Amino acid sequence: MWREDTRWRCRQTWPNPSSRSPPIMTAHTHGSRSLTHSSHARRRFCIDEFSMKILQKCGEVVYEKRHYEKAHWACITVHEDTYEQSICYGFMKIMRFICQQNTAGSYLGMTIPIVTVVRTDEQHTTLSRAVTVAYYLPTVHQNDPPQPHDPEIVIEQWPATIVYTRAFTGATNELSIIHEISSLAEALDSPALCVNDSFIVAGYTNPAAANRQNEIWFLERP
Repeated sequence: MWREDTRWRCRQTWPNPSSRSPPIMTAHTHGSRSLTHSSHARRRFCIDEFSMKILQKCGEVVYEKRHYEKAHWACITVHEDTYEQSICYGFMKIMRFICQQNTAGSYLGMTIPIVTVVRTDEQHTTLSRAVTVAYYLPTVHQNDPPQPHDPEIVIEQWPATIVYTRAFTGATNELSIIHEISSLAEALDSPALCVNDSFIVAGYTNPAAANRQNEIWFLERP
């Protein structure tokens, strides 16, 4: 998780992969957990989610349908040469906002997953250079979000939405994301019900981890 040193400087470490929210097998889950480092308590938050449907095949989850309530997110859209460069640059900026570069002047608390919005061409064979990195503001900040000092970061209220999700592990790059988009489209009964030119990659572990835990999300059309 994120933590502070004795001089209250923000350092980045990521949650252990085992801390990822598991597939939701009950009607509702609230993923808040408390962890303590030295004498300072910090909380790691998972986004509240309501599981509506889980499709399994041969005992494995093929995809899950979830509902998320409207919420405020801190977002930055980056246009680097590669997806990997964009998420590194975007997350560095988001990290500074979380740590202290905000109007509250304080550490806001880490939430998972960190999500990236990717866009594709009509054939879903190429990713656009425009990649949005987004951080879900903890519940305590939802009603009155601290504003970023960085003009590249904006606070957006995303509407309530239904998403179709599929878990995958490993690196996230253009090839793996295009593959996962194709795999989820094939698994869905009616992929046409979903937005077909933008998708979300949800990351639950450090992008540099060898066995990174991720999900691909399709958003249902309003």
